[in-house]
Amino acid sequence: MRFIKRLLVVLLVVLVLLVGILFTLHNMTPVTIDLIFVTLPQASLSLWLLGAFALGGFVGVVLSSLMLVSLKTRLYYLNKKVVSTRQELNKLRTSGLKDPA
Repeated sequence: MRFIKRLLVVLLVVLVLLVGILFTLHNMTPVTIDLIFVTLPQASLSLWLLGAFALGGFVGVVLSSLMLVSLKTRLYYLNKKVVSTRQELNKLRTSGLKDPA
């Protein structure tokens, strides 16, 4: 079973590499990117497209990580609040049972 899994992973990696090579070969036209205030140097279209794809993936991972850290921090503080609320509730329950005599 492990052998089949590794074989499928290797085949998938080879397929992705082949598609990447074909993509690069079919998009070798040099282009210049003009971003209103900045003109980027001339490079092949495939380089700019793959660079934009990689940058988008990186930005997505960073933003997702920031959101995850924010949610985990919020969860931590809410769990602390639940614990303190439970302790207060247990204290109130036991204090009502005591006889003031």
